[in-house]
Amino acid sequence: MSPTIVKPKSTTKTKLQRPPLYKVILLNDDYTPREFVVSVLKAVFRMGEETAHRVMLTAHQKGACVIAVYTRDVAETKAKEATELGKAKGYPLFFTTEPEE
Repeated sequence: MSPTIVKPKSTTKTKLQRPPLYKVILLNDDYTPREFVVSVLKAVFRMGEETAHRVMLTAHQKGACVIAVYTRDVAETKAKEATELGKAKGYPLFFTTEPEE
């Protein structure tokens, strides 16, 4: 019978770093209907009617509005999905991402 080899437990503390976060930003345009923007916000970003309407108006008045903050992959996927919904209907609706500071 072979002897059992016991390895000492190593206690290496790994400091977990949170992944960098990215903002999803809705850019205003003068062609996409407001109702369509609200429907995209509700579908892609799971917003309620009132919140989606408020976000749409903020983007309309200020030119842009931060919608949400996610990890990079999620932010880019949602921005692309929302932009594609506009493109499919022939609207210049555009969402972009940028690192959160």
